[in-house]
Amino acid sequence: MKRPKISLIGAGQIGGVQAQLIAQRKLGDVVLFDVVEGVPQGKALDICHALSGWGSDVRVTGTNDYKDTAGSDLYIVTAGVPRKPGMSRDDLLSVNLGIIKTVAAGIKQHSPNAVVIVVSNPLDVMVLAMKQLTGFPAARVFGQAGVLDSSRFRFFVAEHLGVSVRDVHAVVLGGHGDTMVPLPRYCSVGGVPLRKLVDEATIAKISKRTQDAGGEVVALLKTGSAFVSPAEASLEMAEAVLHDQKRVLPCAAYLEGEYGHKGIYVGVPVVIGSNGVEKVLELELDAGEKALLDKSVAAVNALVAAAKL
Repeated sequence: MKRPKISLIGAGQIGGVQAQLIAQRKLGDVVLFDVVEGVPQGKALDICHALSGWGSDVRVTGTNDYKDTAGSDLYIVTAGVPRKPGMSRDDLLSVNLGIIKTVAAGIKQHSPNAVVIVVSNPLDVMVLAMKQLTGFPAARVFGQAGVLDSSRFRFFVAEHLGVSVRDVHAVVLGGHGDTMVPLPRYCSVGGVPLRKLVDEATIAKISKRTQDAGGEVVALLKTGSAFVSPAEASLEMAEAVLHDQKRVLPCAAYLEGEYGHKGIYVGVPVVIGSNGVEKVLELELDAGEKALLDKSVAAVNALVAAAKL
């Protein structure tokens, strides 16, 4: 059976980990692309030297030419400048938008039927730009945000309670930034509502730490941003596409009236299968939750306006 072809645009920290995870999980053949000569080739070769240890026969190649990505089933885009201490995701807007324009042109030319997952920041604007520049249907262009944000929320809850993170279920809505909206009311631990186990003050601290989690990693690393957790989060989404899993995951999806918003990408729970985002799921939000989501959407809209999309 022919293996899927997965092209990773950006061979930096995230792209390198993504390539490794794909090879380990045998999800498909990998093309690792970057504009820096030698970097994608070197990382690909290094991964190939480990294939025997993983019992994996997938092909991993590195390239500086978009034509080598031709016929890809799936693209995961991490290309762009990472955050540094003191920077917000939004500070990356102009430089990363220019990069996304080049990436979108390469994808559109060589793989017009591909599904595209965007990871580059500021995420919600970059994924909208990708959709507009490729002209692809919204279902085939979406962004990694909520899976990572929810994973962070789940970890902080599990850490506080001293339980397995596997038994914590949570969802985070909104833009992938400081205005993201953790939803404690929809968080449970082994089926028990979070509010039955944790007081409101602690929940507020966990929610705030979730919002600031990316910046916390940046401040500690000092020379870059998170890369293992974004790689893993994007691979959850990729696997749902490649294996048609119909997973319910929170992603930056294009809204067409859901949650009272239209024509914008924002984090919401969706069903992901072989066709990409196959359905947007609408949660019932109380007045306070809806106000927070509206505030987050307003922040995204301000960035879209600044980007002149």
